[in-house]
Amino acid sequence: MITATILAVFATPHAGHFRTERVEALNLDLQGILGDRHYGFTRAAGAREKWYPAGMAMRSGRQVTVVSVEDLELIARTMDLPDVKPEWIGANILIQGVPDFTNIPWGTRLFFENGATLVNEGDNAPCRFAGREVAAHYPGQVDLDLSFVKSAKNRRGIVASVEQAGSIRPGPVRLKIPDNKNWSGGSLI
Repeated sequence: MITATILAVFATPHAGHFRTERVEALNLDLQGILGDRHYGFTRAAGAREKWYPAGMAMRSGRQVTVVSVEDLELIARTMDLPDVKPEWIGANILIQGVPDFTNIPWGTRLFFENGATLVNEGDNAPCRFAGREVAAHYPGQVDLDLSFVKSAKNRRGIVASVEQAGSIRPGPVRLKIPDNKNWSGGSLI
């Protein structure tokens, strides 16, 4: 088990909103964060799921988005920006203390103090929606939306599903990493 720290949690103000806002706690049931745009057991297939017709119902593996301080700092440096904030890119949880967090193995479980457990469903591919949000905070800079997509590849955090309902607040989190020879874990191993 690896112990890290949750620095902040974020929720969408309403289901249609992309950008998130800092909140005191996230309350989760098995469908995700109540009121969030990714809430539900299913979601519509989109451009990332070319193997299904657009709009087809499929299981949702992206109920919660988790990003790390370390990855956001690297994205900002790569883009030559002072910072990239988690709420700009639709994040729900900001974690610190796991090097190369976006690349933790699929199936990693995150255990939170108030009973919630998340399962990593994979890395969150960067998109121009998030890039546009970043660009909106740096007017006058050209092509930041595209620069974000390139700079955030393998650094935009993970998408997760809820395995155990509960609440998530800032504080410690334990990660159970499955055996995987392809993840170095930075300095953790």
